[in-house]
Amino acid sequence: MGFAVGRPLHLSRPSPGARARVRRSRDSGSDRQGCGEFARNAGRRAGPLLLVTIAAIGCHSCRSPAPGAAVTGGRALPAPNAAADLGPRPAPPAENRAEGENGVPPREDASPGSLPSGEEREEGENGGEDAAWQEQRERMVATQIAARDVTSPEVLRAMRSVPRHRFVPAESRDLAYADTPLPIGHDQTISQPYIVAVMTQLADVRPGDRVLEVGTGSGYQAAVLAELGAEVFTIEIVEPLAERARRTLDELGYGTRIHTRVGDGYFGWPEQGPFAAVLVTAAPPAIPPPLLEQLAVGGRLVAPVGDEWQELVVLEKQPDGRIGRRTVFPVSFVPMTGEAQRRRHE
Repeated sequence: MGFAVGRPLHLSRPSPGARARVRRSRDSGSDRQGCGEFARNAGRRAGPLLLVTIAAIGCHSCRSPAPGAAVTGGRALPAPNAAADLGPRPAPPAENRAEGENGVPPREDASPGSLPSGEEREEGENGGEDAAWQEQRERMVATQIAARDVTSPEVLRAMRSVPRHRFVPAESRDLAYADTPLPIGHDQTISQPYIVAVMTQLADVRPGDRVLEVGTGSGYQAAVLAELGAEVFTIEIVEPLAERARRTLDELGYGTRIHTRVGDGYFGWPEQGPFAAVLVTAAPPAIPPPLLEQLAVGGRLVAPVGDEWQELVVLEKQPDGRIGRRTVFPVSFVPMTGEAQRRRHE
């Protein structure tokens, strides 16, 4: 996953404890397949102080962001409105619609209400501690997501519901709701909350949709998609991460709605397609053709694309088979590995 490139940060000095905590995270690595190239880019572009400051405390602009602003890892560029002009997904052909549309009674398991929300699954564990996490989620959504350009009530509800701290290693858990990617081990990260929300909104996921995610990482993005009522098929190239994500998702009650697979996401998951939405969380130089082939008519593919310069794009398959394409804004993700990396070097 990754982070958006936006306006400059206002720096302030983190505490010694925070500096030490982030130094340990930085030493373990934080660039990943499927995640933002946060530590590498921040350190390269603006030096260690910016890296420590972003990871340890966020910034003043993160705490009260202007609408349309996005956080940078060091390079400041204007951030266009991420989702203003894409509009709702057009209705798919009748044969491709999920049950529950146009008066057809929904399947019992196709409704987002059939899956207990993240906060409901947390209740009863630690009482006041759970309430404190919930308060942080509410603040995250209000100041980092809704204050920018994510307006979908369903996406905002999902971001309020999923316990992000359960997807973050214990040593970084106090930063789980900060406006930044965080390391999750194996040289990989969990994405900035804002970029998760933007990509989810752009995908326009509906209850009962089959959704493909390329790059499971911590499992957080998959959980957000499941909160929307989707059936999620997620692929991770790093086996230990895939296994850990699967355990976390099972513990939180998402196991029946999220299917995890170890493999190279370049090739998708053809036996489970077509998919109403595809989310790619690492940057290929070009969209892998198998992913477009597995996209349903009317479906959307959301991905970062590029090498040194990357942009978040949305591709939509038209009824006549043509592919519409929109560029959203600049982003920073690590390159997609596996087959995409091999083709990049050909």
